[in-house]
Amino acid sequence: MLTKKQKNLLIYINEKLKNDGISPSYDEMRKSLNLKSKSGIHRLISALEERGFVKRLAHKARALEVVKLPENAGVKDLYNNFTPSVISGGLDKETKKKNTGKFIPVIGKIAAGLPIEAIENENENIPYPPNLNNKNEEFYGLKVEGDSMINAGINDGDTVIIKKTSTADSGKIVVALIDNHEATLKRLRKKTNSIALESANPAYETRIFNPERVKIQGILVSLYRNF
Repeated sequence: MLTKKQKNLLIYINEKLKNDGISPSYDEMRKSLNLKSKSGIHRLISALEERGFVKRLAHKARALEVVKLPENAGVKDLYNNFTPSVISGGLDKETKKKNTGKFIPVIGKIAAGLPIEAIENENENIPYPPNLNNKNEEFYGLKVEGDSMINAGINDGDTVIIKKTSTADSGKIVVALIDNHEATLKRLRKKTNSIALESANPAYETRIFNPERVKIQGILVSLYRNF
């Protein structure tokens, strides 16, 4: 069982390796966790190494290898073989440089819990994730409220990045608009004569609707998280 800081650091290291091909520096890791000194990072790395989650590569600077990820890490085996890009709040200079002039609008909130009234009010922008390269598609961001998708790696306070579309395959995590006024983030299941919106938290029940009551507003493609 990992602590929250151990888990967040492991995810950050994994994403840095995926995006840049090298592990982050100790100073970058310190900033990502908002720690005052590097000694805390040394302790966290040692704990992850002892538990078999990371391995230090000998004779190489900044050389860490992620051996495995914990369950519900939010970056592996999620969304029916789709892996979201989890981007920490403290973006490094190189990532900022790659994303210069490219932003996605955060247009409101989305419920990952009981549906809330749909809100559309552009109030901020977030950097364009490096894994979204298709210029012909439209994306927008939504702040997550609630914990109904927590077992799919989506936490209260995250910002989900949505590809705008009115259709989605069964099994995808979608933004669904119910009766034209309730918006929610759920996994879509298409039945013969109905639509099921599934949570990823056993505390919440699956909701069943007639197809005409549900409009797909987009598909989850990425995730922005402030550690």
